[in-house]
Amino acid sequence: MLESLFLGGLIAAAAVEAAQPGAVKPVAAPMRDLTWGQLNFLHTTDTHAWLSGHFLEPSFSADWGDYISFSQHMRKLADDKGADLLLIDTGDRIEGSGIYDSSIPKGLYQYDIYAQQKIDLITTGNHELYKSYSIDMEHNTTIPNFKENYITSNLDYVDPKTGKRVPQAQRYRKFKTKNLGINIVSFGFLFDFTGNANNSIVQPVADTVKEDWFQEAIKEKPDLFVVIGHVGVRMEEFRTVFKAIRKEDWDTPIAFFGGHLHIRDAVSYDSKSLAIASGRYLETIGWMSIDGIVKKQPKDDENEEVEIKKGPTFTRKYIDNNLYGMYYHTGLNETTFPTKEGQKTSKMIENARKTLNLGHRYGCAPRDLWMTRAPYPGKDSIYTWLEEEVLPDVVVNKDRKDKPRLAIANTGGIRFDIFKGPFTRDDTFTVSPFTSGFRYVPDVPYEIAAKVIGLLNSQSRIFVAGLPDTRQLTIPQLMYPRPKYLDEIEVETEVETEVETEVETEVETVEQVEDETEARLELRGVDASGDNDEIFGGYTTKDDISKDGDDTVHKPIDFYAVPNCIQAEIDFPTEGKPETVDLVFLDFLQPWMIPALKFSGGDYSAKDIEPYMEGTLTDKLANWIGDNWKDKCN
Repeated sequence: MLESLFLGGLIAAAAVEAAQPGAVKPVAAPMRDLTWGQLNFLHTTDTHAWLSGHFLEPSFSADWGDYISFSQHMRKLADDKGADLLLIDTGDRIEGSGIYDSSIPKGLYQYDIYAQQKIDLITTGNHELYKSYSIDMEHNTTIPNFKENYITSNLDYVDPKTGKRVPQAQRYRKFKTKNLGINIVSFGFLFDFTGNANNSIVQPVADTVKEDWFQEAIKEKPDLFVVIGHVGVRMEEFRTVFKAIRKEDWDTPIAFFGGHLHIRDAVSYDSKSLAIASGRYLETIGWMSIDGIVKKQPKDDENEEVEIKKGPTFTRKYIDNNLYGMYYHTGLNETTFPTKEGQKTSKMIENARKTLNLGHRYGCAPRDLWMTRAPYPGKDSIYTWLEEEVLPDVVVNKDRKDKPRLAIANTGGIRFDIFKGPFTRDDTFTVSPFTSGFRYVPDVPYEIAAKVIGLLNSQSRIFVAGLPDTRQLTIPQLMYPRPKYLDEIEVETEVETEVETEVETEVETVEQVEDETEARLELRGVDASGDNDEIFGGYTTKDDISKDGDDTVHKPIDFYAVPNCIQAEIDFPTEGKPETVDLVFLDFLQPWMIPALKFSGGDYSAKDIEPYMEGTLTDKLANWIGDNWKDKCN
């Protein structure tokens, strides 16, 4: 099948109810059709507990229950077409929304709500591994919920009773599809993550592909390999898996489903493979279709050449998660679309939100504050707001309040924009979901402390082996910028030659990032009015396949790069600089601080770091907004 290149008509402007009470209604827009193949996939990744959908963004206002209804209808369409449909999820299901983060214990409602969806292949993200608690919950709750569909090829669990290391889930899965009987061998990888709690072990991907079980699995000669992973599609770990498979099996099609970087992206490693990443925060439902899958038959010299000439055809789309689009792709409407299971799940979400009081209003934001849609520094940047207004007010130790201080926060600790209008309890977790507290090194000479921010914002190779890369400090979309060329991997021989590019993560000027705007893909919009009633701001994805991957046609939105970290100067003298400062930082930054201080000329060790004050950044934000924005709701 050839992918349809024409636009579908505007979705009928029928009355559509928002998925959750209080959410904005979706807006009609020009649509592109999905292309069906023999085997089709729906893909979610990095949902971060946004199961309620986006209350203030019409393009992404459908909730998890709506996705369940959508997938059920799409499965029926597949059955009617004599095709197959599989659902994929590639991790980071937790940390990022009040549905998970506000309950005690965390995830009290989230795990059950998520499990209402029938997912065929699922794996782990790094956010499931930061805390011992979430690792235990994944092992004892999520894996039993999805049973044999859960795959972890390079992740082990340390049993708390025996201390023994066991696979977190099965290493790979072999199965046949429902309708066409396509034989699939599937794997589930996590990138080489090192920040996991000690009841888990992440094995490097390069070591995993050398193990006997993997080498045996890739000799199975299936009709298709499916590699799911919490891995950016341009990261080395997927390339490693790809090359290992191709070394053994040069012609079986491979479908990769990635994540982690919170972007829409797709890349072909060769003519018989496609890798897709499907965004973040339940904004995006990824779609992939494959046609031309050849059932494996015993080969002879005569028909082998024929099979080589035939080849699979891949297509992909990035579906905006809203009801109008779901109606369009299923051919249904507000009456015929909801399913019993979907409605039940939406009600579970509504009840959880009420119980957790997620709609509680702390105040009202007087303006929009953007992560990447406004220049930093600037009045509309959320990071400038933190530097100039929030941190100076909240970073206070009552016993040292007269001491000048530098307060450093990493930009990756802020996860979402603030929209003008009501700021709720849920918003505190979408903006800052992590449990990071504040630590400090007291009385650091200013000339030493002042150098730290520059080091954290550079790609300097000052850190000893084994310490985290400074790229981990920034927002996911900037960790691994896309190269400006097609980075296709040739696999005709056993030895590959690859062109490596050094990723620069220093703060770039607007001019430097302008031609990469579409690659960064932090392209969202909340203003549905615009100057064209049919096209409004949103994702305008440019990947290695084409420029028409988004199912909804949008106007592009500006993207501005941000640094790894920001810094506030607090209680400095009116003139000049202080002799010494308290160097205050979010505790997530601790692994970087001592090496940076040493490189700056200081003689410090971990024993010099102390707690600075009680509370997390999330708590401090909520308190500040309650104190400063409570009267802004007129």
